[in-house]
Amino acid sequence: MQTGVKITAFAAALAATFGTAYGVGQALDPVAAEPAPAHDKKHTASGPPEKGGGGHGGHETAPAGGLQISEGGYTLDLHTPRVTAGERSDLRFTVRDTRGRAVTGFRRVHDKELHLIIASRDLGTFRHLHPSRAADGTWSTPVNLPKAGGYRVFADFTPERKHAENLTLGADLAASGPYRPQELPKPERIARVDGYEVELNGDLRPGKPGELRLTVSRGGRPVTDLQPYLGAYGHLVALRSGDLAYLHVHPNGEPGDGSTEPGPDISFTATAPSSGSYRLFLDFKHNGVVRTAAFTVHAGWTTGDTADDPSQPAEEPGAPGHSDDGHGH
Repeated sequence: MQTGVKITAFAAALAATFGTAYGVGQALDPVAAEPAPAHDKKHTASGPPEKGGGGHGGHETAPAGGLQISEGGYTLDLHTPRVTAGERSDLRFTVRDTRGRAVTGFRRVHDKELHLIIASRDLGTFRHLHPSRAADGTWSTPVNLPKAGGYRVFADFTPERKHAENLTLGADLAASGPYRPQELPKPERIARVDGYEVELNGDLRPGKPGELRLTVSRGGRPVTDLQPYLGAYGHLVALRSGDLAYLHVHPNGEPGDGSTEPGPDISFTATAPSSGSYRLFLDFKHNGVVRTAAFTVHAGWTTGDTADDPSQPAEEPGAPGHSDDGHGH
C-alpha cells in the first residue's frame, strides 16, 4: 500500500425530514448526477500515488464535488434504498457501467475489492463493511441500523481496467422508525472505546496537508502489538458535518516495511477540502477484534484551541469520542 490520501467529497442530498417518526414512505430516492470525466477525479497525496491512482503534490487540494451517485462512467445502483431501524436487513447494490451492465471486475485495494461505508446524517452511527459479490455483480451485506433517519452509503472501489482511478460513489438510505436527531459531539482529543483510549494529536487543516497521529493505550499502558487490518495498523475515514463530504485517509507506512511499528502510534496525512466540522472514525485491530474510535475536529483550528464552536449546542451529548460504530465482522 502506498502512502497517501484519497479524497472524494459529496454535496448534500435533500435532508431527511425531522419528526417523531421517519416513515418508509417519506424516504427520498437517490438523484442521479451526470457522470464526470474520469480525469476530473483528483487525489491529494503525501507521497507517490497509489497504483492506478492519480496522485498529485501534497499542496494540491481535491475539489469538493456534488452529489456523486454517478462518476467516471460508473453508477451506484442501490437495490435497497429503505430498511427498518433495529432490524436485520440484507443491503444489496450493483455498480453499473455506462451501458447499464453490472461491473464484475474490481482491483483489490487494501485487501478488498470494495469498501462500504454507511454513516447517519447526524454522524452518530458509522459502519465499515465488506460485502460479498455474486457472479452477476450484485453486492450484498447484512446490516442492522440502530436508529431511524437518513443515512449515506459510500461504495469505495477501483475498476479493473487500464488506468482506472479509485472512485467513491454515494447514495441515500432511509431507516424507518421513531426518529430523534443527535447533535454533533464537541471536539475531544481522547476517545474511549471498550477499555481503550485513543489520543489524537495534530490538526486537520483546510487546503494544506497535515499529520494526524493517533496513540492507542489500554489501562494507561501503550498498545505496542496492534494487528494489521486492511493492510495497515489503522484505517481512518473522515466525514464533513453538514454534507457528509468524504475523505478516505491512508496511514503513513505499512506493516513489514521495516520502519512502521505496530503501535502505539498510527500516523496519517490528510488535507481537508474546506474549513468546518468533521467526524473522524479510526478502525484498529487488537486481540483479534476491530474497534472504532470517533472524534470531532474543526478544520482550521490548532491544537490547544478551547473556544467553543458557535454552531454547537451548549450541552455536550454522550460520552467523549463515543459513536455507535460497527463493522459487521
